[in-house]
Amino acid sequence: MNESAKETARKTLDAYLALNSHRRTPERDAILDAVFEMEGHFSLEQLGESLDKARFRVSRATLYNTMKLFMQLRIVIQHHFHGQTLYEAIGCGTGHCHQVCTICGRVKEIDAPDVERSLEQLKVKRFHKDGYALYVYGICVPCQMKIRRIKHEEEKLRKQKMLLKFQPKEKKGNK
Repeated sequence: MNESAKETARKTLDAYLALNSHRRTPERDAILDAVFEMEGHFSLEQLGESLDKARFRVSRATLYNTMKLFMQLRIVIQHHFHGQTLYEAIGCGTGHCHQVCTICGRVKEIDAPDVERSLEQLKVKRFHKDGYALYVYGICVPCQMKIRRIKHEEEKLRKQKMLLKFQPKEKKGNK
C-alpha cells in the first residue's frame, strides 16, 4: 500500500480523535501501521499475528474495536468472502472489483476500467457516494479443471459399469 494512503488514513484518524476528545494511543498507531503493511485481504487473526511478530501485543477486544473504528472512518473495508470475514486497507482510490471463486473461495482483485469509469460517472439523486466494492462470482480455472477431472473419472466409471453389465456371466457347473 502506498505511503500517501497511509498518511491520509493517519490524518483522518488524528482529526477524528481530536474532534471527539479521544487520545492517540500506541495501540491504534501500531494497528494502523500493521493494516497498511498487510498485503491485500486479511483476517483479524492475521493482523494479530503481524502485530505479534512486531512484538506488539494487543488484546483481541482492542483489535476488534479499533478495526470497527477504522471501518467507520473508511480507513478499512470489511468483506465477506466464502463464509469468512476479511479486511482491506482502503487506498487512495474510490473502490475496486473482486472476482470470487464460489468453489474454493479464492479472491482476486481485477482491473475493470470500463466498470470503474461507469461507476465514477454514476449520478445518484440525494446521495453522496464515496466508494464501491464490486464482487464478480464464478469458478476459477484450477477449480474448473478439478471439476472436469472429476466428471471425466465419473464418466469412465460409468462406462466401465455399463461394460460389466453387458458381459456374459459364466454359469456355475458348466466347465
